[in-house]
Amino acid sequence: MVKATVDGVVVAESEQTVVVEGNHYFPPEAVKWEHFTENTNHTVCPWKGVASYYDVRANGKQLESAAWTYPEPSRAATRIGKYVAFYKHMVKIEQG
Repeated sequence: MVKATVDGVVVAESEQTVVVEGNHYFPPEAVKWEHFTENTNHTVCPWKGVASYYDVRANGKQLESAAWTYPEPSRAATRIGKYVAFYKHMVKIEQG
């Protein structure tokens, strides 16, 4: 089981994450969407495509652009399409 937490609050949890470049990507159904707000930030990865970002809220904390997803990934990254990953310096990722 892999958990993503903010200040002790679980914001995503799954036994079926996909690890890409050292980041756990959580399936959309494993994400507790009430903690997420999509923002207008986007970046481009040469092999994954265009990433969209989310702000994450928990226990009164708002972490801007702490999570991202590839809503329409490139062919090379289809297995992580719509999955959500987190910046490890902002969101705690635990395996256990």
